[in-house]
Amino acid sequence: MAIIVQKYGGSSVADTEKIMAVARRVIHTVQDGFQVVVVVSAQGKTTDGLIKQARSISKNAPKREMDMLLATGEQVSIALLAMAIDSLGQKVISLTGPQGGIMTDTQHTKARIREVDGARINTELAQGKVVIVAGFQGMTNTNDITTLGRGGSDTTAVAVAAALNAEVCEIFTDVDGVYSADPRLVSEARKLDEVDYGEMLELASLGAMILQPRAVEVASVYGVPIRVRSSFSNESGTMIKEVNVVEREISVTGVASDENCAKITLVGIPTDVSVLHNVFSSLAAENVNVDMIVQAGTATPTADLTFTVTREELDTALDIIAKIQGDQDWGVICDENVAKVSIVGAGMMTNPGVAARMFEALNEESIPVFVVSTSEIKVSCLVPRPRYQDAVKACHRKFELGTVN
Repeated sequence: MAIIVQKYGGSSVADTEKIMAVARRVIHTVQDGFQVVVVVSAQGKTTDGLIKQARSISKNAPKREMDMLLATGEQVSIALLAMAIDSLGQKVISLTGPQGGIMTDTQHTKARIREVDGARINTELAQGKVVIVAGFQGMTNTNDITTLGRGGSDTTAVAVAAALNAEVCEIFTDVDGVYSADPRLVSEARKLDEVDYGEMLELASLGAMILQPRAVEVASVYGVPIRVRSSFSNESGTMIKEVNVVEREISVTGVASDENCAKITLVGIPTDVSVLHNVFSSLAAENVNVDMIVQAGTATPTADLTFTVTREELDTALDIIAKIQGDQDWGVICDENVAKVSIVGAGMMTNPGVAARMFEALNEESIPVFVVSTSEIKVSCLVPRPRYQDAVKACHRKFELGTVN
């Protein structure tokens, strides 16, 4: 019997009524002839509330203890959902991440899954049960609880689907699929029927909050099809899979935006690769993610280096840079009043002039561009935060993404 993994986000299990709706959907899937594994996030804003409570006690709580605290949110959800499914007459069992065989590295609050041992899950499925697994959490080889970082339940679901060789991993959320742009910003945004793994990875990394990038990465490596669907309708949603098209006629698939970024510029640093190594290795050692790296003035003895980090990690990054800088004669400038706008599409590889059209769209709206970063399937620009919505709309309009069939 084929296995389907379904993941429900916090908004999908936010209250009793929604939990019962999820229970009925799960049972309907069982009645369709599938074995079902459900991965669940903490209810609503539970995780935010736990973080706030922790910070009221300690501004710098040990990360291990934060994981012990935050893991409780998912345990509430799995137990309540199991009770709901049981009340409807379906055999069911809830499992924590460790009970479900999810093993991670030792990086507390940002752990990565190393292995999923599916033995316990398979045993329970063989007994005719729906298996509910807590998302967002796992266990180290020394039996410490870890959490996977924001959006980690997506990664849990895909990793479990890969381990069980599931037919599909369905991600249920409060939207009915992946759109050509955030429909809250662009009223003409179009729901996409399917998206290639590479495109979805770029969209997720660049600010489309539908899926965690690590989840898409795992799905791509193990060939797990993902279907993004709404918890509140029966629409088919968007399928994320490998799309085998030799040459794409459509150059751009979607526009993503991210206002959770800050720009740091190191002014007048020596053009010595050892400086770059020192800066970025030090940031990496503290798990600070860096994006949009641009260096200018390499033909001179000094250069300016610009890169972006998340706003949450800005203070940490500046502290690290200050230690590296010491009494050296170069400066540091930071700017939080920026946002990143990106166009994404596998068709860029075979359709020249895409970047030029993006810059044309921004120029027509008199939107300044501070930094540009590119790959084979994306172009990202850093723009003033007050203008990023205008930039998204301009790019979406320029590439006619609301009308492409």
